[in-house]
Amino acid sequence: MAHDPGTSTAHAVSPDSGEHWTAEGAWPVAPGIHRIPLPLPMDGLRAINVYVIETPDVDAGGGAGGGAGGGGLTLIDGGWHIDVARDLLDRSLRSMGAGFGDIRRFLVTHAHRDHYTMARVLGGELGVDVALGREERPALELITGGTFDESPFRAILRTGGALEVAEQWQGMGDGDLTGWQLPTTWIDGDQEIAVGDRTLDAVHTPGHTPGHYVFADRAAGLLFAGDHVLPTITPSIGFTVPAAELPLGDFMASLTKVRALPDLTVLPAHGPVAPSSHARVGELLQHHEERLSDSLAAVPASAADGPTAGVTAYDVARTLGWTRHLRSFESLDWFNRGMAVMETKAHLDLLVARGDATATDDPDGVRYLRPV
Repeated sequence: MAHDPGTSTAHAVSPDSGEHWTAEGAWPVAPGIHRIPLPLPMDGLRAINVYVIETPDVDAGGGAGGGAGGGGLTLIDGGWHIDVARDLLDRSLRSMGAGFGDIRRFLVTHAHRDHYTMARVLGGELGVDVALGREERPALELITGGTFDESPFRAILRTGGALEVAEQWQGMGDGDLTGWQLPTTWIDGDQEIAVGDRTLDAVHTPGHTPGHYVFADRAAGLLFAGDHVLPTITPSIGFTVPAAELPLGDFMASLTKVRALPDLTVLPAHGPVAPSSHARVGELLQHHEERLSDSLAAVPASAADGPTAGVTAYDVARTLGWTRHLRSFESLDWFNRGMAVMETKAHLDLLVARGDATATDDPDGVRYLRPV
């Protein structure tokens, strides 16, 4: 959402296909691994990459599974459960000589709709394991626990002083909970996961969401990065309920954690395959440090003398540029204004935690920031 000087996602060509990264196909990124871009019903992100790992799977009866050279399939993420994406996944698997019946497991990086819902629906239909980070459970239980008169994100927006934006936000959805059931397996902590003859390091990387995981195949030099390390954009921060205390602090700590791994080829959820996890992590950390500086600069010393004795996340968000084109806050639609306020709030909360600013809450819970 925030400005990122990386290559434009709209024009990014992926080296595995030689075409725009959203081009239809089952693109081989490494021996036994294919990237399948699936469409998303939104303007901002056009597709999500689902990764298919072929494994020498043997079924319970002792016979080899069918398709993809006689092995089973493990999918990293599943896509958004919409008909057009489901049909394309089926068509892409068939181009590999496989099908839905060859899927043995889903490893899901996090519980956002575009990653989780197809995996949960297909996993339930096929009776296969769907694994997800345990820290995603509170969000899933919030979604499945009942109906909402309003989106719980509205409370976060009101805390950020974005009262008008909060009133424009829609509810949680259409009430269809098909893709929001709990997974069959929770992933706890950092651990090794066997996928056929591969070993993936499941690395907990909170920030984008509390239960986000990346999966590192050190032997093959690959990082299934989910939304944690994206090559052309920065993942949203603060767009999660229940709200995390310091999501940006978590995200930056998780980036440092990933940089401690070997330098790996990035297999992102959105965008083209990228050559260096270390290089991109460095860019993301630098970007957020610059954004923290810009946010702090937008908290004027005179704010301490105002009637509210401070400025809100909404006030600061309106002074910043958004997207790589540095668009004004007012030029954004209501949804992206809300995203901008939540991301700004995450930056301001980290500034307070670092001791660079102070915060007070009024009786309605609106938070006001002042410089130290």
